[in-house]
Amino acid sequence: MANLKELATRPELLSGGHRLCAGCGAGIIARQVMMAAADKPVVVTNATGCLEVSTTIYPFSAWKTSWFHSAFENAAASCSGIEAAYKALKRTGKVDKDIRFIAFGGDGGTYDIGLQSLSGAMERRHRMLYVCYNNEAYMNTGIQRSSSTPLGAYTTTAPNGKVKKGKEQVRKNLTEILVAHNIPYVAQTAIGYWNDLITKVQKALDTAGPTFINVIQPCRLGWGYSPEDTVTLGRLAVETCLWPVYEVVNGKYKINVKPKEKKPIIEYLKLQSRFKHLFKPENESVITEIQRNIDEHWAWLHLMEEDTNK
Repeated sequence: MANLKELATRPELLSGGHRLCAGCGAGIIARQVMMAAADKPVVVTNATGCLEVSTTIYPFSAWKTSWFHSAFENAAASCSGIEAAYKALKRTGKVDKDIRFIAFGGDGGTYDIGLQSLSGAMERRHRMLYVCYNNEAYMNTGIQRSSSTPLGAYTTTAPNGKVKKGKEQVRKNLTEILVAHNIPYVAQTAIGYWNDLITKVQKALDTAGPTFINVIQPCRLGWGYSPEDTVTLGRLAVETCLWPVYEVVNGKYKINVKPKEKKPIIEYLKLQSRFKHLFKPENESVITEIQRNIDEHWAWLHLMEEDTNK
């Protein structure tokens, strides 16, 4: 596990003073990831999105390391190209440093328009870590739904009303799609579990191959809650088993956090205005469906842990 005393001595590679919203989870994730990576030279590529636009307002930058801004859809391709150039320079003796490579993208730039770029980089086996800060919608461009947006959530393009009850589809399971790429390390974690996140970043960066970490990240604007509740919501996502914290190492599953008391999903939903319409009597069936989906996936994950570790 991560050593807090040792981490405290490392330089901050993401400075304060950026323009992210109060209570934004993206800054927490990026800071902790970079803290975990600060023991070696690191190159970051960053897809267009909340994290990018808020940390690099010209002529300022919050990044204290090599940093590359890509388009919305190609952070993984940019990172893989830089990694390939590094390997070529190292083979010819022009570079002798041991450098690590990290790509950041939101769910829009990862689940949706960046999926082809991410899949290609993973299939080509570039040594890089891709971190998805997953706030479950296109928050930077107006809170439009993405394929990461959960069932029943309100967005500007999946509203609730007389005809619709928020988003009508369940979200894509991108973590398992990455597992299907047969890469050596895939993980999920959440805001509020800093030790788990940092430990997983360290594992990923020490892995000789492509790696992926999916981090659920509450967005106080798009989810509709008080800024001080970001960490609370991250923990509730895990305690309700909506967002399991687990890792897959060379095909073997391990659940890292098993709540002593599995809380009902209603405890999580009621704190967010994007779900408030579900508490109307005519919409309660959606909550029942959400709970059933969670229970089924949680049971499936336990089976995968048991079956892959025999």
